[in-house]
Amino acid sequence: MLRLVVTFPLTDICCTPTEQFEAMTDELERRREECLQLRAMMAERSITTHEIAKQSYGGIDTIVNEDNELSMAYRTQKELNRLLENQLQKTEKDGKKREKEFEKEIRQLKKDNEEQQKIITQRKKSHNISLSPEARIEATMQHEITRLTSENLDLRETIEKSSDQMRKMRKMLKVYAKRLKDGEAAEIAAELEQDESKTSVDNVASIKHRERMYMGMLEYKKEDENVLIKNLFMDLKPKVAAGLLPGLPAYVLFMCVRHTDYINDDEKVRSLLTNSINSVRKCVKKHHGDLDRVTLWLANTCRLLHTLKQYSGEKAFQADNSTRQNEHCLRNFDLSEYRQVFSDLAVWIYQTLIKLMGETIQPMIVAAVLEHEAIAGLTASKPSGMRGRSSSTATDPDDVKELSLDSLMKAMNKYSQVLTQHAVDPELVKQIFRQLYYFICAGALNNLLLRKDMCNWSKGMQIRYNLSHLEQWLRDNKLHEVGAQVTMEPIIQASQLLQARKTVADVDSICEMCSKLTTAQIVKILNLYTPVDEFEERVPIPFIREIQKKLKGRPQETDNTLLMDTKFSYPVTFPFNPSSIAMETVEVPQSLHLGFLNRV
Repeated sequence: MLRLVVTFPLTDICCTPTEQFEAMTDELERRREECLQLRAMMAERSITTHEIAKQSYGGIDTIVNEDNELSMAYRTQKELNRLLENQLQKTEKDGKKREKEFEKEIRQLKKDNEEQQKIITQRKKSHNISLSPEARIEATMQHEITRLTSENLDLRETIEKSSDQMRKMRKMLKVYAKRLKDGEAAEIAAELEQDESKTSVDNVASIKHRERMYMGMLEYKKEDENVLIKNLFMDLKPKVAAGLLPGLPAYVLFMCVRHTDYINDDEKVRSLLTNSINSVRKCVKKHHGDLDRVTLWLANTCRLLHTLKQYSGEKAFQADNSTRQNEHCLRNFDLSEYRQVFSDLAVWIYQTLIKLMGETIQPMIVAAVLEHEAIAGLTASKPSGMRGRSSSTATDPDDVKELSLDSLMKAMNKYSQVLTQHAVDPELVKQIFRQLYYFICAGALNNLLLRKDMCNWSKGMQIRYNLSHLEQWLRDNKLHEVGAQVTMEPIIQASQLLQARKTVADVDSICEMCSKLTTAQIVKILNLYTPVDEFEERVPIPFIREIQKKLKGRPQETDNTLLMDTKFSYPVTFPFNPSSIAMETVEVPQSLHLGFLNRV
C-alpha cells in the first residue's frame, strides 16, 4: 500500500495571513502535481502486472490491483513449487539409475575379486606360504591360460561337430548324385521347375537351357595328338597331379580312346596308344631317380590297365559296374593285346620303383638294424678277442648318427605318404613293402654272417629290439598281414639264436626255432658267436655237431646257401580294381593345358 504523506512547512509566524494563504496554495498545487505523477506511475505498474498475470496463467484476463496482490503471490509460489517438484523427481530418477549402474559394477568387481581370491587361496594351499606380487601375477596368468585352454577345447569340439555335419552332407550329396545318374534327373528337374513356378512373381515366359548329358568322351584332332601326349605325360608334374583327381591322366587318355572307338578309327587309336606307351616309358627313364614321378606313372598305368578291363565289354569285369558304366564299354575295338602291353609297362615301372627305394634304404640297413643301440649299457664293452680292433665297417660318427633307425623309419613313412598321395592300388602297396622288408632282412642277415663283433648275446637283444620297431610300423600302417613280416623271419630268428641257451639239451628247440635259416647260416652264426665278457663261454664244438646232425634230417632243407640273395624280387601282380567314377563326370582342368579337347 502506498500512502501519500502531505507535510506542511512551518511558515514564519511573522508573515501576514495573506502571505500564508498564498504559500499554502502554492504548496497544495505542488502536492497535487506529485499525486498525479504517483497515480500515473501506479497505473503503469498495474498494466505491467496485468500483462505478467495473463502470460503466467494461460491468458486469463484478471484485473490485478492492490487487493489481489496476495493471491498473485500465492499462485506464483505454487508455480515455483511445482517446478521445483518436477526438478526433484527428475533428479531422483537419475540418482536411481546411477545407483543401479554402481550396484552392477560393484557385483562384477566382487565376482572378479572372489576369483582372484580363490586363485590366491589355491596357490597358498599348494605352497603353504604367502604369495609375493610376482607369484600373484603368475597365478593370474595361469588362470587365464587355463581359461583359454578350456575355450580352445570348446571351439575344437564345435569344429569336430561341424566336420561331422560336413561329412554327413557330403554323403547326402553323393546319394543325390547317384540318384541323378540312375535316371531320377527328370523327376528332380520337374520338382525344381514346380518350385520355381511357385516362387516366381512374373508370369512372363522364359527360355530354359537343358543340362547337357555328356557321353564320357573327349574328342581331339589328329594334329593335336603330339601336344596331347606332351602335356599329359612329359610335362605333367607330380605336385600338379597330386591336386587333381587320382588317376586323371589315365581317365583322360581312356576318354580319348572311347571317342576313337565311337567313330571307329582304328588308325587313330593305334597311334594314340603307341605314343602313350612310349611317352610313359621315356618319362620314367628320364626321371628314374624321382620317387614322386615314378610313383605317379605306376599309379596311372595301373589305373589305365584296370579301366581298359572294366570297359572292355567282358562280363568277367562288369560285375561291379553300374548300368551307365556298362553303356560306356568299347563297342568296336578289342584292346586285350594293348592291356598286356600296359601290364608289362606297369611291371617295368614297378621294378624301377623298387630299385630306387632299395638303393635308398640299402645304406641305412646295417646302421638301423645291427649297429643302432637303443638299449643303453648292453654293448658298453667289446667282446673278448675283439678289444683293440676297429670295426670292419667303421664310419664317421656323424654318418652313423645320420644313418640310424630313425632315418630308416622316416624313409618308410615317406614311401607310404607318396604311395597314398598318388593313390597307388592298396594291393600293390602291400607288395612294395613286402619287397622292401625282404631287402632289409637280406642286408641285415648277410652283414651279421660276416661280422664276428655282431655275434653275441647283447647284440642279439639290440637287433631284436630294433626289428620290433619295424614290426610295429607295419601294424601302425595296417600292413602286418600282407607277408612283409614273414620276410623278416630269418633275421628275427638269427637274433633269437644269439640270445638262446646253447647246450646239448637245447638242440631240438633251437632247430625248431630256426626254421627259416639254412643249416649253413645257423652253423656260421654259432661259429662266430663270441662271448661279450668272461662270464660267457664260446659255443661248444659238440653242440654245433649235434645241430648239424639234427638239421640233416630236416624235410625243408633244400637250400644250404650261406648268404641271402639281395637282388631277389617277388613276382608282382595287379589285381583288378574297378573304379566307381563315371566317365561323364570327369572334367579336364585348365592346369593340364588341354583346352583343345572337346568334351562329348
